[in-house]
Amino acid sequence: MDDRDVERVLVLAAHPDDIDFGAAGTVATWTDAGIDVSYCLVTDGDAGGFDPAVPRSEIGGIRRTEQAAAAACVGVRELHWLGYPDGRLTVSLELRRDISRVIRRVRPQRMVIPSPERDWTRLAPSHPDHLEAGEAAMRAIYPDARNPFAHPELLDEEGLAAWTVAETWLSPTPGADHPVDVTETFDRKMAALLSHKSQTAHLTSLREDIGAALVANGARLGLAEGRMAETFRVIDTR
Repeated sequence: MDDRDVERVLVLAAHPDDIDFGAAGTVATWTDAGIDVSYCLVTDGDAGGFDPAVPRSEIGGIRRTEQAAAAACVGVRELHWLGYPDGRLTVSLELRRDISRVIRRVRPQRMVIPSPERDWTRLAPSHPDHLEAGEAAMRAIYPDARNPFAHPELLDEEGLAAWTVAETWLSPTPGADHPVDVTETFDRKMAALLSHKSQTAHLTSLREDIGAALVANGARLGLAEGRMAETFRVIDTR
């Protein structure tokens, strides 16, 4: 699907900062092109953070605030929070319904979701919450959100009509082969990542590490020397 045919994109992630590590540069290219991008965060990231001086009860609120600031760096203002507990996600009917609700509200032509496939070469991106969020999102994309008889309360009580997501991008995912050149939006991606102070303040080489990884992506997928790429697997979900 050409970007010119896309008016709305919904990006879903398990935790605050997931989007910014994987796709913030791409999101910035979309918002620069006039595409309306919204985020859906399944958890508040309340099991994250590294500072023992911060009460655990405050972490969720801190991470919501950080994610809102990060989203603003790349032109995103609309965030949907589902409030599921960090570290305990499962693919439940309730989660499928709640994601379907957001899909029907936003009515995106394109979604970006975590891959439900484990990557055995890089374990960290395959956090169990990522896998569960990705699987629940894919089940919401097909068949739930498009089926007016699935989760009937969404239509009967909330007036949310069925919606078909035409295209789904997986990130991170094994076998990602679709590059987006983010060289021009790299600084905004880094600003978004650094907004997550509770997660990134201790990472002294973050800019260098992220930059090197993006350049390696670009080289692997045929971009010009030194260009930076975020990578995705694109699925036709019409």
